[in-house]
Amino acid sequence: MHGVKKIISEAESLPVEERATVVDSILRTLDRPDPDVDRKWAEVARHRLEELRSGNVRAVSGDQVFARVRERFGG
Repeated sequence: MHGVKKIISEAESLPVEERATVVDSILRTLDRPDPDVDRKWAEVARHRLEELRSGNVRAVSGDQVFARVRERFGG
């Protein structure tokens, strides 16, 4: 375990961008990306962006979303 503690300590001393890269790299070893799923999510994102740009849907601020969640579920 001493090796793990050393690795964690060293990672914690990195700048935030480098820590994010380390975390992403480690997570990818646990849950391998699926190119088909990534492609489908990209399609969904493009579709949603098109809806926003066309005016077919209206954006809602994060504050509004969380206020609605609190109203609905309490908290």
